[in-house]
Amino acid sequence: MKTTFTMIALMAMFTFTSCKKESGKEVTAEPKVEETKAPVAEKTPVFEPFKVMAVTHIVKDFDVWKKSFDEHESMRTANGITLRAMGRDRTNPNKVLIFLKIDDVQKAKDFSGSPNLKEAMQKGGVISKPEIVFVDVVRFEESPAEFKDRIRVGHKVKDFDAWLKVYDAEGAATRLANGLIDRSLSRNIDDPNMIYLTFAVSDMAKAKARLNDPALKKIMTDGGVISKPVIDFYTSVE
Repeated sequence: MKTTFTMIALMAMFTFTSCKKESGKEVTAEPKVEETKAPVAEKTPVFEPFKVMAVTHIVKDFDVWKKSFDEHESMRTANGITLRAMGRDRTNPNKVLIFLKIDDVQKAKDFSGSPNLKEAMQKGGVISKPEIVFVDVVRFEESPAEFKDRIRVGHKVKDFDAWLKVYDAEGAATRLANGLIDRSLSRNIDDPNMIYLTFAVSDMAKAKARLNDPALKKIMTDGGVISKPVIDFYTSVE
């Protein structure tokens, strides 16, 4: 009986010891597999047409004028007008082209004829009658920052939709091969068949050659251009 009790006690101790050793074992966790998520494609911002007041005039001294222009920013802001871009003519750096985004066309038109603006222009040294047009920008693409030279072409067409088909058939790739990078396409608000095209220029020699190319003149004729193009060569100002 005593022997049996001793055997049972030894078996119990062995079992307890084994369990203790088992529980003391170092458990190696399986490596955690991180869930790989597919990259989320960035959404391309949807372009929304906007309105611009484009002003062109000649000043006595650009630096003096620019200082005065900057000082009157609050006056523009109060009328829903913000600077979008500015350029200086490549032949005459005192000829300035200003492109102002506007919230309200009528308010901007009233501002453009206001005594306050006239006084500000005189203070800044504007020496020519300003040329002002109001346009709907119906296409716009940012161009590479290193290309600061610009060409703006303005002409009238018989029918905008018919002209646009011909323009698109020419294609951005053809223009790019000729040193012209598509930037904006605008329509005059008061005369929607008056079109303005702005290009960044990657190669000025090629661009000028293209503007005089008979092939381009044929494209313009096919598109129904009915006025002599007005072309501005300018450099973007930061």
